[in-house]
Amino acid sequence: MREQELSNRPDNEPVPAETAELVVEIVSKGNARTDRVEKLWAYAQAPVPLYLLIDRYADPKPSLTLFSDPVDGHYRRSEQVAFGETIHLPEPFDLKLGTAAF
Repeated sequence: MREQELSNRPDNEPVPAETAELVVEIVSKGNARTDRVEKLWAYAQAPVPLYLLIDRYADPKPSLTLFSDPVDGHYRRSEQVAFGETIHLPEPFDLKLGTAAF
């Protein structure tokens, strides 16, 4: 969210999803479908440019998936890495995220 937008926003007002550059979601066992399907759809609709899903319950092994390039309510790109590997977060972050501690 832009600094100007933050300074003009009352503290009790929700932050609109469309102002987010990145949303990070940690999948919970009891809410996995919501995190993997419903929130994925909602963030693409907003559109949030980057959605990082941290999923320790993924099959066949725990992984991170970075969804990007939202167009017409869906993400056109995704990159998945297993826990322990590195994933690159593109601009505006442009950083490599190590997942060894996951």
